[in-house]
Amino acid sequence: MIESGPSHTVWRKSSLSGSNNNCVEMAFLGTAVVAVRDSKLPEGGVTLFSPAAWQAFVDGIKQGEIRSV
Repeated sequence: MIESGPSHTVWRKSSLSGSNNNCVEMAFLGTAVVAVRDSKLPEGGVTLFSPAAWQAFVDGIKQGEIRSV
């Protein structure tokens, strides 16, 4: 279990997310793990990525390979 309280993890979301809270948040957990969660359900599940997998995901979005639906 990952503790995600404010004193343990700093969650960030894109500045492009807007104010409707309909986005994902991410946090760096040390140097080996990137955590992602739904901003609407912060106590729900957390998906974990290696830094390389997270970077590939971000690069895919920037290059238009991954789009929202």
